[in-house]
Amino acid sequence: MATETRKLVILTEGQSEPITAKTAVSVLRYRPEEVVALIDSTQVGKTTDQVLAVGGKTPFVASLKETKGADALMIGIAPAGGKLPEAWRKIVLEALEKGMDVVSGLHQFLSDDAEFVAAAEKHNANLIDVRQNSERDVANWEGVSEDCLRIHAVGQDCCVGKMVVCIELDQAMKRQGVDSKFVATGQTGILVEGDGCPIDCVVSDFISGAAEKLVLANQHHDVMFIEGQGSLAHPRYSAVTLGLLHGCRPHGMILCYEVGRTSVSHMQQVPLKSLAELRDTYEHVAGLMLPSKVIGVAMNSRLVTAEEAEKERERVRAELGVPVCDVIRHGPDDLIEAVINLRQQLVKQ
Repeated sequence: MATETRKLVILTEGQSEPITAKTAVSVLRYRPEEVVALIDSTQVGKTTDQVLAVGGKTPFVASLKETKGADALMIGIAPAGGKLPEAWRKIVLEALEKGMDVVSGLHQFLSDDAEFVAAAEKHNANLIDVRQNSERDVANWEGVSEDCLRIHAVGQDCCVGKMVVCIELDQAMKRQGVDSKFVATGQTGILVEGDGCPIDCVVSDFISGAAEKLVLANQHHDVMFIEGQGSLAHPRYSAVTLGLLHGCRPHGMILCYEVGRTSVSHMQQVPLKSLAELRDTYEHVAGLMLPSKVIGVAMNSRLVTAEEAEKERERVRAELGVPVCDVIRHGPDDLIEAVINLRQQLVKQ
């Protein structure tokens, strides 16, 4: 997706909470200047900072009629199954009738809907499905520059903050004058960064090849932070996790998790694997392609107090023997140090 500046109104009707509305949250966090308002009639009178802890005074409004200056409607949720709520169809049609583009990261492509296509053509609007792709290449791993350090975020579960960790680390490295690149592999990351590949919507045979193409396209940078997807231990999403891991062949990994979560996302009957077990699993599986170690842990501590987060941080640090931090609460410095140390070690080899 191109990075030209848009003026967005984001649709989160009835679903304005950090997990389901993670697309809205991340766009508000990293591209706040593009957001005019969020549509959610259940939150009218509040700001996004009050409800989602990002976005400052960006308002919630009840409908498109209350927005001014927006040229695009963005679907702000990433629900399980990736389908557009039926009640939202009329809002999408209203936006198209106003000549507004509609941007969606759902698995259900709006451009496959005849009614939406007809409305877009009639009113000179665009349907932008971020997950659409034509990846058909297999991996062969030729011509890769080993001068570019590849760091990959992996997870205990999905929806734990792998994308946010990569963006925060990328921005921190840039502040140090390092030529760094955030490599987006999901719809929200693509919306934030302006490029990337929706790995979870690539045909399974071509996932590794698509990941490899992302690496090849960005190997001119000094460091790339490659967004992770799902988890090797998630019964639904492990296939995309494995394909991405083998395709990007990271030099090092950051293991991400959410404090207090005990079961797999969307599957409460399935308990989470321990961080230690997953650390060993990721290192073993990654090592089938290239030796790689977990060099740090990124904790998502949004649901606990600062004191509880600090105790958890010390516990995990003692258990795994690597730096641990919440990149939002504590800042990314501990993980940045681990990345720099790994880079120096590889140079010496």
